[in-house]
Amino acid sequence: MDRAVGGKTVPTAPSPPMSKGERTRNRLMDVAYQAVIRKGFAATSIEELVEAAGITKSGFFYHFRDKNDLARSLLDRYQAENDQFQAGLAARSRELSDDPLHALLIFLKLYAEAMEGLVENHPGCLVATITFQDQAFDREVRQRNADGLITWRELFLPWLQQIAARYPPHAETDLTALADGMFGATSAGLILSKALNDPKAVSGQVMLYRESIRMTFAPR
Repeated sequence: MDRAVGGKTVPTAPSPPMSKGERTRNRLMDVAYQAVIRKGFAATSIEELVEAAGITKSGFFYHFRDKNDLARSLLDRYQAENDQFQAGLAARSRELSDDPLHALLIFLKLYAEAMEGLVENHPGCLVATITFQDQAFDREVRQRNADGLITWRELFLPWLQQIAARYPPHAETDLTALADGMFGATSAGLILSKALNDPKAVSGQVMLYRESIRMTFAPR
């Protein structure tokens, strides 16, 4: 299956047919994701989740040991989907240009366009929810959340280092902070889009970040 992005297609691996148990587990996670994002983890009860998913309470415990086990599964799925999405865009961008700066600018343009199309059905950022409600989650969930942010950094930092080697920045630049800015632009855009009911806010923030990359490295 291919994902359409910016008028192009980004290949994704085909998904094998799911069993009934897998479908139930995914339905539970879908319901839980919406609830956790909208009202918080502590305020989301197992009872409401099983009612919304149309299963029994014992069915919940068949799939998850407890709420924190559910949170770990939610976060793992969220991060895996994001990693696949970004990797597909990165591969497409590098196919379109061998120049690391031009490829990153292409990536950011495609990413901005994709986020504008996705944000209307995007309830919020799970990473931000876990970060700001950290006391509701166990240590393992909090660590996995931090590890997910490092994964963002590990995609963009080597890319920026390649760019800096070919196009030295015009001023002293903390490349790690610049790499982290990609998540910052996305999360800020999601907050703005929800608060202002503006689906273009995410793409706007990403395009501002893109311009900062261009101005930092573009030859003069």
